[in-house]
Amino acid sequence: MLDSSTPKDRIISAAFACAAAKPWGEVTLLDIAEAATQPLTEVRQAFAGKTDILAAFLRAVDDEVLKRIPKAAEGQDRRDVLFDVIMTRFDVLAPYKAALKSIHASGPADASLARPFLASQHWMLQGAGIGTDGASGALRVAGLGMIYASVFGTWLEDDDPGLARTMAALDRRLRRGERTLRGVEQIGTALYRLASEGPGFLRSTMRSRAKPEPTAGTDAGPGTGA
Repeated sequence: MLDSSTPKDRIISAAFACAAAKPWGEVTLLDIAEAATQPLTEVRQAFAGKTDILAAFLRAVDDEVLKRIPKAAEGQDRRDVLFDVIMTRFDVLAPYKAALKSIHASGPADASLARPFLASQHWMLQGAGIGTDGASGALRVAGLGMIYASVFGTWLEDDDPGLARTMAALDRRLRRGERTLRGVEQIGTALYRLASEGPGFLRSTMRSRAKPEPTAGTDAGPGTGA
């Protein structure tokens, strides 16, 4: 995934080698420069700091995932396609697992990583053929971000070569997230109509839900009413 012939990729590789060797919080930019056998000035010209290196790593992972994801079968459920995309991402990350454990254990990520992290979710959804445009798309990106962050923690501790725990957690969270998102989108659609149509939408909604009391002598069985 990382090309050792390019200075930037050598620096990223060196950073992850350092993270695998000792806690990420103790890794300095000088450590990374020495591991990459480059002067510190080269690191400075390529990256603003350690967080910038992590952001570049995320983008490199995105590229590799999009290259590797299997072609979806005709009629395959989008949730299953997304499952395959995320598991492909874990395959890409596998060689860096020790370093990622060190980075994850160092504490909350820098806020500036939020943008590249959400960009990764955007591209995974796009890779699964799931739209990310508009308000609904933003909800999908944010929702997948929460799902992925949760399952990522499981993956870090999953030493089974078949990743049974990871796959079970991912399947469970995707199903739950799909149901939640469907409900949120329905609420969002109703709010949009309320904002655009105003009182007329409320009146039509109330009429569709109102059921008059059956009159005496009238069969009030199924099929009667509103």
